[in-house]
Amino acid sequence: MNKPYKLVIFDWDGTLMDSEAKIVSCLLASAQDLELELPTLDEAKNVIGLGLHEACVQLMPGSDHALHLKMADRYRYHFLTANQTPSAMFDGVERMLKSLDETGAFLAIATGKGRQGLDAVLNETDLKHYFHATRTADETVSKPHPQMLHELLDFFALEAHEAIMIGDTEYDLQMATNAKMDSLAVSYGVHEVERLMQHQPKSCVHSIDEMHNWLLQH
Repeated sequence: MNKPYKLVIFDWDGTLMDSEAKIVSCLLASAQDLELELPTLDEAKNVIGLGLHEACVQLMPGSDHALHLKMADRYRYHFLTANQTPSAMFDGVERMLKSLDETGAFLAIATGKGRQGLDAVLNETDLKHYFHATRTADETVSKPHPQMLHELLDFFALEAHEAIMIGDTEYDLQMATNAKMDSLAVSYGVHEVERLMQHQPKSCVHSIDEMHNWLLQH
């Protein structure tokens, strides 16, 4: 058996928090505010995991930069202020984080959320103290570029083989591959299992409890 991972890096949306409905709702509201053609539900779901600017570019191909900025601004308004769609942590998340923290492993987040959005949900859920470091798409480079992971490895003074990235989208797993880091896929988030498995994660888990057990063994 390989040496245990010293650093566990989690995606947030769709991996630890069930926030798909709120994100999709905010994307649709943002497009409606600007009188744009509304994306389909599948199109909106597909960009979850990307940075906000990258998501707007993908939803509005061919549009100019100014329109992307306007849509991103409307999204922030809806997500942080106007939209009250509930987003709960998946069952067992805090129990898992507490258990992993007690093993001495470092815990981190690499997310497509912006800093303001991540800090807000960390404070709302009272989970911030479990994470030793976090990276967001608006302070570095969006997934699937490996910059977030490189910065986290530098912060902890670790090599890629000492860490694992966990996520529900192909952007998470591509990022790990680009950083030459192992990954663990989760099936209960945004992207289908077949799509995730193309990126050769170490395994695919189907619940937080299964993730917890897998990590304790590794």
